[in-house]
Amino acid sequence: MTDRFRLTLAQLNPTVGAIDANAQSAFAAWQKGRAAGAGLVALPEMFITGYQPQDLVMKPAFANHAMAAVDLLAARCADGPALGIGAPFAEGGRLYNAYYILQGGQRVAVILKHHRPNDSVFDEVRLYAQGPVSGPFRLGPLRIGTPICEDAWHPDVTETLAETGAEVIFVPNGSPYFRGRFEDRMQIMVSRVVETGLPLVYLNMVGGQDDQVFDGGSFALNPGGQLAMLAPVFDEGIYHLDLTQGAQGWRVDEAPRATHPDDWEQDYRAMVLSLADYLRKSGFSKVVLGLSGGVDSALVATIAADAVGPQNVHCVMLPSAFTSPASLEDAAAVATRLGCRLDTVPIGGPQAAVAEALGPLFAGTSPGITEENIQSRLRGLLLMALSNKFGAMLLTTGNKSEMAVGYCTIYGDMNGGYNPIKDLYKTRVFETCRWRNANHRPWMQGPAGEVIPPRVIDKPPSAELRENQKDEDSLPPYPVLDAILDGLVERDASVADLVAQGFDHATVKRVEHLLYLSEYKRFQSAPGTRLTSKAFWLDRRYPIVNRWRDPT
Repeated sequence: MTDRFRLTLAQLNPTVGAIDANAQSAFAAWQKGRAAGAGLVALPEMFITGYQPQDLVMKPAFANHAMAAVDLLAARCADGPALGIGAPFAEGGRLYNAYYILQGGQRVAVILKHHRPNDSVFDEVRLYAQGPVSGPFRLGPLRIGTPICEDAWHPDVTETLAETGAEVIFVPNGSPYFRGRFEDRMQIMVSRVVETGLPLVYLNMVGGQDDQVFDGGSFALNPGGQLAMLAPVFDEGIYHLDLTQGAQGWRVDEAPRATHPDDWEQDYRAMVLSLADYLRKSGFSKVVLGLSGGVDSALVATIAADAVGPQNVHCVMLPSAFTSPASLEDAAAVATRLGCRLDTVPIGGPQAAVAEALGPLFAGTSPGITEENIQSRLRGLLLMALSNKFGAMLLTTGNKSEMAVGYCTIYGDMNGGYNPIKDLYKTRVFETCRWRNANHRPWMQGPAGEVIPPRVIDKPPSAELRENQKDEDSLPPYPVLDAILDGLVERDASVADLVAQGFDHATVKRVEHLLYLSEYKRFQSAPGTRLTSKAFWLDRRYPIVNRWRDPT
């Protein structure tokens, strides 16, 4: 008689710190698995706490609450399939990243994470003790080996599991998105399958947490690296996999395979989902932002409309004497096409009041950047007042190019609680606007069609803080700037490397100087969606005070 085993994967979206709510979500998934005849219902890594809990997990009361919630789940799930769930485990004064297998009202296995990631956005060496390499556990006819996330990125854990009798590898993950990350995961997991000769099931969580967004995309591989199942990215879902034992051992039966969208759509979905979850998980339902008539604020307004609905997006135009009639028209056109509220609050009066107050101190000086920054800071002050008064989160609208070189005003246009385009270079902003105009998906709450007028995308960018100002008065053209920043930030290239690629030496040195000089601004900037492996915050940690410059 052929042995069969059903594994239910719960690709779900936990909330950091919402331990009881996460437990309830796990129980609901377990009920669905029980109804489907599962032998194991599996949740992702650290699901009970949400991921990443960072230093919160080191608080004894928090870790104890999480472990108690796991034990309560064990009791609730006593009559039915086993439940697998990630949670902290404390013992002997040490804290571990663990994965619990619960069955019959008890913990039947506790797997402790061995390899703790300690790069990019992860600090697990600081948080968790190193666990031993655990052996497989048996559920019914099947011996399952469970490397936790990073453990599957190293061959030693899976090889040990195979040598000690595992018949399938199941990997619970909390793996955050960045562009191209899924291909990395697949390549590494195929290597583990080839090395062990065992089928492998990879479960990832979904949802936004601060700057990170988890993209799901769970999958199953059979020996030889053949794809047996592929879940969608960014969507929650419950997936039932059947494993069958034949003459060649256990195999995953063929299951539906989703088609993943291209990088442009995945980046856009990540920005929408991370903003929606940041608002929902922090208790906000509405946003406010300054809509200038420029491309950055138009894209942020569109992302916000897609995340929470146009009715919850309040756009504000704050014109000065330098605001062009075209910008007023463009802001109105964006708000109208999106269906968002637009109010106009001129800053001429407040600007005159500040000029009068500072006039005696500024006497004998010429107007310059200080006066330009006053305009930006007045806008920030008025937008924050609207945010405070009406309980709407203020969104900032600076792109990665501007954040990199400091082309933004601290306490001005940098004011706000979240920035969905913080990791999107200006050249990608333009293309993302064009992509959104040409594409609409069911998960978008904003309207379909050309929501950002082409004139907004095509006109020369300008902060409009002085007469006839253009961004290229202060910065290299964005294609040049972004290519240099790609080298300095994304690839850690030297100045000599970039000059060898054909860039002007003086231009590269100027961009490098602005990049290092602006660290203090980024340190005080709002969080934003992580789209690359070198996003400004945890991925790239530089000193604020830094006198070093590349000597080449």
